[in-house]
Amino acid sequence: MPSERILVVDDEETIRDIVSSMLTSANYRCRQAGSGMEALALLDSGEEFELMLSDLMMANLDGIGLLERTKERFPDMPVVMVTAVHDISIALGAIRNGAYDYLLKPFEREQLLNTVRRALENRRLKVENRKYQTDLEKLVSERTDQLRKALADLERSYGMTLEALGGALDLKDAETEGHSRRVTAFTIAIAKAMAVPKDQIAVIARGAFLHDIGKMAIPDAILRKPAKLDPDEVTIMREHCYHGYQILKKIPFLTEAAEIVYSHQECFDGSGYPRGLRGEEIPLGARIFSVADTLDAITSDRPYRQAQSVGAAREEIRAWAGRQFDPDVVETFLSMPENIWGDLRKEIDAQISFAYTISAKSGS
Repeated sequence: MPSERILVVDDEETIRDIVSSMLTSANYRCRQAGSGMEALALLDSGEEFELMLSDLMMANLDGIGLLERTKERFPDMPVVMVTAVHDISIALGAIRNGAYDYLLKPFEREQLLNTVRRALENRRLKVENRKYQTDLEKLVSERTDQLRKALADLERSYGMTLEALGGALDLKDAETEGHSRRVTAFTIAIAKAMAVPKDQIAVIARGAFLHDIGKMAIPDAILRKPAKLDPDEVTIMREHCYHGYQILKKIPFLTEAAEIVYSHQECFDGSGYPRGLRGEEIPLGARIFSVADTLDAITSDRPYRQAQSVGAAREEIRAWAGRQFDPDVVETFLSMPENIWGDLRKEIDAQISFAYTISAKSGS
């Protein structure tokens, strides 16, 4: 049964009583206001109405003025204008100002009730639609939070996977851990200086960190041989690029990184291995890595020589631009402050030292 509250506004008491009587007989609850100002006072009191029927021609505040002021504050409440002026332009003007519909005096009871029912149904649909939108926005927000959490969990699992792969390589070749972490930090720094997109830097970093993962497939006798490798052993050692690619390409989130691992020994002039790629045939990540790898190699101690300075590494890399290295990458590298490489090395070495300390305490 209808129980909606309707505000009847008219400066003629007789009209208000007749309209209210028709509505009350249909089980609507009515309140009356004898002017636009009185109607505003009722609305401002906090009393809620599902519909307002308002006369168009009233003193002080006419129906249009009342309509404009109520639509701002009560957008869900439909307003039906009532007028005795049989001028369609006036009625249409009221609708343009936000009225739901209009009634021409005199009107029949059924005409009034049909208009009221349509207006209230329109309101119901608007309210339900707004609730639906609110609920939908809430649902989207909740799903977004869930997705964000799932992505964060996925990122953590990626990190654990990388650490596991890196740990497996460390067991095979203990010298790789510090090198892999340093060359990854150097590669990221150069990529950022080249304004490489953040998501692509993440891929490049994975490729840099795992560039030597293929050495797990190299026999220990060759991998750990203290003397110079013979030609056959060199051929086997060079296969680590392909082996690394084969290991990583089967892991979905490392597919792109696998291409960097496959190409990390290629040279810009085509003289590298395993495929003799040249120029931009080589993935950008591999071209950046090549500079970072050489920087770390020159500035690190080797069995056959002590570490050299960053300045010496810069000159060596400069000399091989266009041959071993991409000239654009070299240009960016040389433009970067020289001191950042030493700072990055100290930071990585400190992290490794801390990790070993924690591991030793855990095992004691």
